[in-house]
Amino acid sequence: MDTFIHKMKIIFTDESIRNRVLFVLGALVVFRVLAAVPIPGVDLLVLEEFFQNNEFLGLLNIFSGGGLANLSIVMLGVGPFITASIIMQLMTVMSPRLKEIHTEEGETGRAKFTQYSRMLTLPLAVLQAFGFLSLLQNQGVIAGLTTFEFIVNIIIVVAGSMLLMWVGELVTEYGIGNGVSIIIFAGIVAGLPSTATQLLYNFDTSQVPLYVGFLIATLAITYAVVVMTQAERRVPVTYAKQVRGNKTYGGTTTYLPMRLNQAGVIPIIFALSILLFPQMVLNILASFNVSGVAGMSAAVESFFQNQGMYAAAYFLLVLLFTFFYTAVTFEPDSVAKNLQRGGAFIPGVRPGTHTSEYLGNLVTRLTLVGAVFLAFVAVLPIGMQVLTGVTTLAIGGTALLIAVSVVIDIVRRLDSQVSLREY
Repeated sequence: MDTFIHKMKIIFTDESIRNRVLFVLGALVVFRVLAAVPIPGVDLLVLEEFFQNNEFLGLLNIFSGGGLANLSIVMLGVGPFITASIIMQLMTVMSPRLKEIHTEEGETGRAKFTQYSRMLTLPLAVLQAFGFLSLLQNQGVIAGLTTFEFIVNIIIVVAGSMLLMWVGELVTEYGIGNGVSIIIFAGIVAGLPSTATQLLYNFDTSQVPLYVGFLIATLAITYAVVVMTQAERRVPVTYAKQVRGNKTYGGTTTYLPMRLNQAGVIPIIFALSILLFPQMVLNILASFNVSGVAGMSAAVESFFQNQGMYAAAYFLLVLLFTFFYTAVTFEPDSVAKNLQRGGAFIPGVRPGTHTSEYLGNLVTRLTLVGAVFLAFVAVLPIGMQVLTGVTTLAIGGTALLIAVSVVIDIVRRLDSQVSLREY
């Protein structure tokens, strides 16, 4: 307790840390103000009903930072930038030049890579804005707009997304933690009061055991998410001794940390993008009155309304994308070569090909456990709502994973800043 008080005192007394914390808080205030400004022509009653009947848009609302629920000028949130970043990371697999820029050119290469992601964000934001607004206009959520007003709304929404991307980058540079993640986290936290109010309004004394069980399950699942987020397999690594003149180098033993869930929430974003794509394309085609699209759009809509089929597809996609993304980001051959070049080896495993095979088998087993857990937590809210019949009871899900990851990251960064000031 004394250590905690001492660290909090340093945070509030040290000017540099205090300014960083205040900058984050100021940026979040700006974000929440923008998220409260709706675009023109929104029917709030139809919008609320539409969101209640669409679990998929509820998930997308998380990645918009809560701006999609009231169709604010930042309704897309940082979603286009996240999608662009993921596409750029996948492009490194197909383009050796992009891979060289991202991994081998240091800080200059990473800055150039980020600039490419920003450039890709703009067309993706335009496409998403057109798709969403077309969907909402077809559903009667936005009505009475002329073509000019529709185009103006697209420009407003795209500008809001680009502005939010800029705010997120400022938070990363001048604040504490990853700005994009903090914006999403702020949207999740901002939705808690309304959820609690709705739960209290619909409170039924006959369901007290259900609420108690829900509270216990929430605490248990939150603990499990924290443990699984932090879990890692430490692979021992030994550096061979080298004698140079009268001095001996090496001979030390360290470890290679391999996280149980190396992909984070990226597979969930992949899965949501894949599930969103058919619906978005059909809405774009429907706006141009393409023949045969109406029947296909009805089939896709019925699929999303079937919670069992939707949850099964969501589970499988998260599972597959976890393996895919881990395979893209973790290369056993490169790790084995780097260890061999540095004169390091894993005890009991020969350097080179054997080390690569060992790491490959190990990361496959770890990814299997992490992928199953990630997919289970992702679809858990749907399962709880089906079992309990109460839409406000939603344990787990993407929101919990993001919230836990962001809180752990902020605490770790604050602790490192405090430690730096102490020494």
